[in-house]
Amino acid sequence: MRKINTQTIENKIYEMALKAGVNLTPSCKTALKKAYETEDGGAAKFALKTLCDNAEIANKKDMPVCQDTGMAVVILEIGQEVFLEGKPLKTAVNDAVRRAYADGYFRKSICDPITRVNTTDNTPAAIHIEICEGDKIKITYLPKGFGSENMSRLYMLKPAQGVDGIIDAIVETVRLAGSRPCPPVYVGVGIGGSFDTCAYLAKKAITRDIGTHNEREDIAQIEKTALEKINALNIGCQGFHGKTTALGVSCEWLPTHIAGLPVAVNIQCHCIRCEKEII
Repeated sequence: MRKINTQTIENKIYEMALKAGVNLTPSCKTALKKAYETEDGGAAKFALKTLCDNAEIANKKDMPVCQDTGMAVVILEIGQEVFLEGKPLKTAVNDAVRRAYADGYFRKSICDPITRVNTTDNTPAAIHIEICEGDKIKITYLPKGFGSENMSRLYMLKPAQGVDGIIDAIVETVRLAGSRPCPPVYVGVGIGGSFDTCAYLAKKAITRDIGTHNEREDIAQIEKTALEKINALNIGCQGFHGKTTALGVSCEWLPTHIAGLPVAVNIQCHCIRCEKEII
């Protein structure tokens, strides 16, 4: 048994939140640079160059890389041999977010869904907890902007629709979104599970590095085919048309009921900010 005080978790998430707010992930920077180099020209190429320049300026000046500093999404994969002590875990996570958004001068965007009154500190965070083997905690921190989140969709397909139906759902989601989620996008897909777990799988998929593939060959093929079809849409960077509408497609899966085929498609804009740490 290993004891971990939740103050340690709070401090780590605080550091991760400050870093994520001003940095794109390395795989995102690489993918944007590649998209710029392979684009033929015109407004799409200019826009891609602007996105690359913006990322570098934000890093150098320690300023938010996007005005939408997002809703804090925190995934905690906690080893079953860990004993947590100190303040409640949920309190520690939200205290970390509250401190980071104040100290980083990040926009506070969280509000009551009915009254629209702002909570003033960007809490509560969206917290997901998984219990796994071991005595460590893996923390994933994702500030998720809502221009892209709003373009996400959940499909309850018929089992007979199969792989073609899954790919059609992914491509349709991006096509309907058009330029609104600030493409080039990164597409996270959840396949299987239930109505709720499917959506979580899609969210978890966009925490993967761009360019990685699912270990299952058939699901990796879905990723590849969907990406090709999306980039054939010619939406392009910021809707200016071009070769790159999506930087990548990542799929995660779970077994599902014999009567269903849930598919969730979570859209992430070009501004991919995600930090991962193990304590």
